[in-house]
Amino acid sequence: MAKEIGYQALSMRASQLSIATPAGEVAAAKRWLDEARIGVSMVTGTVSLAANDDQATAPLRNISPHLDLAEQLGCSLVRVMLQREEDIPWAHRAAQEAGDRGIKLAHQTHVGTLLETADAALDVVRRVNSPHFGLTYEASNMLVCGGSYGPAVIRRLAPHMLNVYLQNWRAHPGGALAIKTNAGVIHADQIPLDDASGVDYAQVFDGLRQIGWAGFVTVHQTLLPGEDVRVASARHMEAVRGYL
Repeated sequence: MAKEIGYQALSMRASQLSIATPAGEVAAAKRWLDEARIGVSMVTGTVSLAANDDQATAPLRNISPHLDLAEQLGCSLVRVMLQREEDIPWAHRAAQEAGDRGIKLAHQTHVGTLLETADAALDVVRRVNSPHFGLTYEASNMLVCGGSYGPAVIRRLAPHMLNVYLQNWRAHPGGALAIKTNAGVIHADQIPLDDASGVDYAQVFDGLRQIGWAGFVTVHQTLLPGEDVRVASARHMEAVRGYL
């Protein structure tokens, strides 16, 4: 379906293939992806990483299975999470191991982590201090946290950007979601990518053009109530296509 709509790769979530998936199933999936000529842009090896729960930082202590999964899928990018100061030295060790295998670790600008804002993200990158650790730029999390996300921010993050995520939130007092940030609870709604009341994607892509971004831009958009997967996937592709 992704191929038919026009996507070039899948960001592989643990709900599809995880570090617990038997090797034979991973190999079969890789053959199927190859036949479809669709790549894997990044591996998120556990559900906890995506949920950002209390086990989200565990992969930093044992990154090898995540690197194994990435290698099996022909992917050179693995997602990680840092929530506390004590995660930083573990991130350094994990990044060095990843680098030894030609893989990089990417941390999203994400609520409830050490990298909620551009300033915080750059500080963590400096302290992890590894060329094999970088950032997934994602505007809506920075918007919800009250930070800037436009071209000036993208230029600052550019030397460390490994991936770009696209999703859309609108922060307002009546929002249905209560999002825990380091500064407190923010209320917001998840909205389609083409809804202009959230992230200004004209600014985002202007910034990406300014830095000559040539990597993946990943539709990281949740399925909204009542939406059909194919219809929503096609809608988001159309929202992005005009900027590419």
